[in-house]
Amino acid sequence: MKALRILIILAIPVWLFSCSQDAKDRMSSTLPKARGSIGEIVLVIDSTKWAGPVGEELRGIFESDLPGMFRSEPMFKIHRVDPRAMTRMLKMYTNLIYVTTFDDRSGGSQVINAQFSKESKDRAAADSSLYSLRMEDEYARGQEVLYLFGNTEEELIQNLKKNGDRLQNLFEVRERGRLEKALLARKNAAAQNEARKNLGIEINPPVSYQIAKSEDNFLWLRQPSPTERRPDISLFFYETDYLSEEQTFPENILKLRDSITAEHIFGDPEDPTSFVTSEKQIPPAFRNMVINDNFTVEIRGTWKTNNISMGGTFVGYLMVDQEKGKLYYMEGFVYYPNEVHRDALREIQTILLNTDISWKESQGA
Repeated sequence: MKALRILIILAIPVWLFSCSQDAKDRMSSTLPKARGSIGEIVLVIDSTKWAGPVGEELRGIFESDLPGMFRSEPMFKIHRVDPRAMTRMLKMYTNLIYVTTFDDRSGGSQVINAQFSKESKDRAAADSSLYSLRMEDEYARGQEVLYLFGNTEEELIQNLKKNGDRLQNLFEVRERGRLEKALLARKNAAAQNEARKNLGIEINPPVSYQIAKSEDNFLWLRQPSPTERRPDISLFFYETDYLSEEQTFPENILKLRDSITAEHIFGDPEDPTSFVTSEKQIPPAFRNMVINDNFTVEIRGTWKTNNISMGGTFVGYLMVDQEKGKLYYMEGFVYYPNEVHRDALREIQTILLNTDISWKESQGA
């Protein structure tokens, strides 16, 4: 069984393992293509364990609410399946997570435990930090299979608490990568040229996004034909001088964001009172990170028009380029009343995180 073999082979020198890569590639090419939409995960776990403390911890990781939202929306769409009910079709899903503990005698957990040899379990028993195993293309091409295990529930829960952010990030990065291949296959060259000319940055908007407004230091892109099944998504990019660290403080980022939208973005261009502003009743969520060596602050929140005719959610990034002495704010916001915004926000993230703010220097300008 593949999960068993990989767990044991971790102790074998890398050069012995790498020599079989060609054989692995040939085997993978004969597999069917994995299925499942972006953000979907099939989580295979005994029903009793899912209803208990392990399930509670897993829900806190994979079904945690997206921050800054005006209503509850989980990070991923989870399909919980009992191991005894796994079918060939379910095994074809792109993202599979198997969860068990070796002390569990329930029928579902025993199905998963049977995939591990005694030697594998002994190794896990000797090292309580071993709790996960990643597999690629186990049942289908383009598949990620993750085994989460422990000798006891207490041990597994401890490792899940310690590594929850890492597990979230594993699937977030993977899903953005999957989305990127389809989303950025065809890009809007005119919008790219406007961004280079007006802001000195390289952006990668899909061809479906059209230029709504372009001025010095500002660019607004929008999907022109939202439908009941397709949200209204806008992207905008802004450049200003970087003067001090205080510009990166949350309250100042929010002021900057509202000053940009108040000047440039209106729900109704004919109505000056319809400018877009942040919804203050729901505090936005901020997160610091580093992207391509540039200090970055992510902001997630909700927006409304000043005349309260429209509203939705947004995700934005403030990026600092100290070498150029520039500050960049880029954001995507969604208008999709009474519908889930999670997929649209993931699309926005995928596009914005493909922005290169150092484009001028890379071109020798």
